[in-house]
Amino acid sequence: MKNTTINPKGLGLAFGLTATIFYIGCVITLAATPHDKAILFFNSLLHGIDVTSILKTSMPVSQMIFGVITTFILGWFAGAMTAVFYNLSVKDKR
Repeated sequence: MKNTTINPKGLGLAFGLTATIFYIGCVITLAATPHDKAILFFNSLLHGIDVTSILKTSMPVSQMIFGVITTFILGWFAGAMTAVFYNLSVKDKR
């Protein structure tokens, strides 16, 4: 029978890197877009939630680095847990 399990470390890495790329894309979008256009973009992206009062278009580099690291860790954890739960569900059906 073919192995149907998922490697938690591998899926964690994939989720973590994907989340990090999205985070960096967000940072680049905010840095390259005028404030009013950024508000329009994120209001549209977030299904009409008004981000006018909370949108920050500048942040210290240290905060950005911390955000990248934290996003990777949370993404990795989400991927690893997804794989663990999937593997547990597949194991019960064998």
